[in-house]
This record gives sequence, structure tokens and C-alpha cells, in this order.
Amino acid sequence: MKPRFRLTGWVRTLTQILSFSIAVGAPLFGQTQVPDAPANTSDAMVSTVRDLQEQVRQLRTIVEELRSEASEYKAERAELRSELDAAKSLSARLLDTQPQPSSKSSAAEPQVDAQKVEQRVSALEESSQLLGGKLNEQYQTKLESASKYRVRLSGIVLLNLFSDRGATDNLDFPEYAVPATPGVSPNSFGATLRQSEIGLEVFGPRLAGARTSGDIQVDFSGGFPQSLNGANFGQLRLRTAKMRMDWERTSLVGGQDDLFFSPLSPDSLASLAIPALAYQGNLWGWIPQIRVDHRYDLSDTQQITVQAGILDNFTGEPPPILQLERVAQAGENSSQPAYAGRVAWRKTILGRPMTLGGAAYYSRQNWDFGRKVNGWAGLADWEIPLPARLSLSGEFYRGVAIGGIGGGVGRSVLYSGDAALYYSKVQGLGTLGGWSQLKFKATPKLEFNGAIGLDNPLAKDLLVFPEGQSYADPTLAQNRAALVNFIYRPRSDLLLSTEYRRLKTFDIRQASETANQINLSMGILF
Repeated sequence: MKPRFRLTGWVRTLTQILSFSIAVGAPLFGQTQVPDAPANTSDAMVSTVRDLQEQVRQLRTIVEELRSEASEYKAERAELRSELDAAKSLSARLLDTQPQPSSKSSAAEPQVDAQKVEQRVSALEESSQLLGGKLNEQYQTKLESASKYRVRLSGIVLLNLFSDRGATDNLDFPEYAVPATPGVSPNSFGATLRQSEIGLEVFGPRLAGARTSGDIQVDFSGGFPQSLNGANFGQLRLRTAKMRMDWERTSLVGGQDDLFFSPLSPDSLASLAIPALAYQGNLWGWIPQIRVDHRYDLSDTQQITVQAGILDNFTGEPPPILQLERVAQAGENSSQPAYAGRVAWRKTILGRPMTLGGAAYYSRQNWDFGRKVNGWAGLADWEIPLPARLSLSGEFYRGVAIGGIGGGVGRSVLYSGDAALYYSKVQGLGTLGGWSQLKFKATPKLEFNGAIGLDNPLAKDLLVFPEGQSYADPTLAQNRAALVNFIYRPRSDLLLSTEYRRLKTFDIRQASETANQINLSMGILF
């Protein structure tokens, strides 16, 4: 049976308005072709008439669709009402006219039939109320766009309460531990909503046989205004914005997006502004790129995906303070993009997908005065379902000069001295690392996660220059982290989580700093 809906009053009003508008406008614009403009008529007037004619055509189409839907809704509502009335009448007749039973066995049958009818009536009433509520909800949440294509708003309102024990680079989502400042307490407590996110999706027309779509996602982790209590006023920040063309087995994606060759991240609500374990073994970046994905079906349960693309050649350098104009970084100074590719094999085991992937990345860099560095990385990723509702996931990498994608604790190179001096030498920083997560899905609504991560810049590169310099702390060496959390979803739109995270960071003298964080999270999805 088709879903049954109720046509609300505002839809009828809209239909009447559109019908009246077309009745008035049709004599003016009803011709199928715009006549040739007289000599004294401008091209702008002709274009305006054609635009109005197209608008009338679209209005006619909309009105016809609304009329058709109205008729269908009325018919379905009448059918549902008829079924309800018939069921109630049958129930009443069974209850009023049923003769007295002569025995216990004969009395049981009509009572059972009456109960079945009552249950059916109740189910029909509940279905009617549910469908009507769903229709009203759709009308209330519908977004209007300048085009005729569907738009969807989504996001999360996320509250994080955190308590830190030990000094870190950042209070609410720390990346590494730092030495405590003399006279300043290393412990802290705070709360933030700046990890809340807003997303907008648009679903466009088919083009060359492909479905077109686009989306944009922002959060409020872009820094703080210089004002009283400015820590509460997180600034808007662009995360991702991309466009897609999806054929049956091929996709073309362009825009600012996650690293397609490093697709996984640990599950955490404590760190959404940057992925969990970033700079601790989890390569990441929201980088402008163009890529192609193609899928090969080997069987009903096996698939191979091949991905290749080019990316903006980032090296991890921060822009100059208060810089309004964009200047080229070392990767962009090479006059070529970064290149990446990935191959992944997927197979269904234990009723869940298992994925094994391998990827490569290359970045040519020009650090001025003829100082050239070749950045590269080899990567592997895995998602493996295990028995007893367990699963294992993670990534591993080895590379050189990959600070632009989060390796080397954000650094691509080290200098022997001042980078602005032509005689200062440059050394690409080699690093290796990775992370792994074990997930236990206790119920569809409750999961437990434990993860560890490690980013380990190579000591031989860190010690090349005794007084090395960089655009980030040149003394940072190995950076470790471990976390455990649970994520509970009592409803589809409500998330609750508690997480404990421990960080340990070494410097080139082998001294280490530790920090711990407990984070309580509550999120509302919309």
C-alpha cells in the first residue's frame, strides 16, 4: 500500500495562488515562441520576455504536480477512512451480536477474532497518525533554494566539558604535551561548543548520465576574536566544500575534502575540530583536490576501488600573522600539485565489510634559493570485522616532508639557521607512524572504542642541525597518544560520550612531557 499523507492548508493556498498567477499571466506569455523583436526593442527586453515565459512554464508544471498530489492524497485519505470505518463497524457488530457461548471453547473464538479486529483498527490509526506526523515534519523542515533542486541542512550542536591534567598546546582538543610554564598551573577545566558543525547539501540534475551533488561543512574552531570572553566566540571556519558527479561505478570529485588516500580516523566526540589522534599517527588534512574514483566488482561480495587525484601542495606552514593576501608556500612554489593514488580491496566477511588499502603520495617542494625537497609517503589502511561484535581499524605510514598532511608533528623540513638566509641549509624530515582502534559494538546504540597512535620523526634528521629551526617547534620528537571512550546514542539524534585521553611527547633531548584529559560530550544531530 502506498504511504498516505494529508495535504495541509498552506499547500492548498499555494496551489490557489499559483493557479491565479498563471490564469492572469498566461494570456501575456502563452505563446510558444517569442516573436522577432522590432528594430527599436533591445536585446535585454527579448531576454526578459523569454525568462518570464520560462517561469510561467515552470509554474504550470508545479501546479500540475500539486494538483496530482492533492488528488492522490485525498483518495488515499478517503480509502484509509473507509477502512477504519469498516473495521470499527465490524468490531461493533461482533461485540454486540455475538451469542452467548455454550462452552469455554466456543466462547474463545469470537473473543480472539474481536481482539484481532481491535488490534488491526489500532494499528491503522497509529499508521495514520504516524504518516500525518511525518508529512507535517517534512513541511516544517523543508529548505527553499534559489534553484529547483533539493537542499538538505544537517549538523551537530556539540557541548564538550573537559578537564586537563598537564600542560598541552591546546586545552579543548590537545595535540601534544608541552612543558609547564613556571608559576602557571598545568591543570585546567573548561567547556566549549566551538566544535559544533553545520553542513549543507544540494542535489543537482543528471549530467552526462551522472548524478550531481555538492556539500559544504563549517564549524566554529577558526580562532578567537580579541574581545572580552572571546574564548566563547569561536570564529567560523571552512572544513570541506566539494562537488561530485557519480556514475554507476565512477565518481569525479572536486573541492576541499578529506585525504582520500588516508580515509580513516578513530571514533571520538572529544575531537571533531581536528580528527582524533591527529599529529599522533593519524594523517589528515582538508585540502583542495580533484580526484577520480572507480570501482570494479569482482563478485557479489568483493570489490576493488582505484582512486587517483591531484591536491594543493601544502607543506604545513602557517600563513603570516594578519596576512590578508595569500602567498605561495614551498609546495606551491614548485609550480606543480601534489599527487596521490590509492587501491582498496573490499570483501564481506561475518556479514560485515572488510577493507584493505594501500596508497602513495608525492609532493615536490621549493624552499627558495634553490633548496628543493621531494616529499613522499607510503600508506596502508585496514578495517577488519572480528567475531563477538568486535572490529579492528587503523593506518600506517612512512614518509619524508609530509607536514602538510600531519606527519612529523606538522613539520616538513628543518633549517640549519634562519630560513630567510640563502646559506641556511634545509633537511626534509623523515617520519613514520600510525594508529589502530579496537571497537566493541555492545548494542546498536552503544559502542566502546580504544585507540593508540604514534608519530615518530626520525632522530637522524632531527639531529642533523644542532641548532635546527622550523616553522613549528624544532625540538619535538616522538608524539604518542592513547584513548578510550564510549559513545551512546539513546535516540537517533542524541549522542552522549565520555573519553579519557593520555598524551606523551618527547623532545630531541629525550625528555618527555605527559598530559591527561577527561572529556564529557553531548551532541544533538539535526
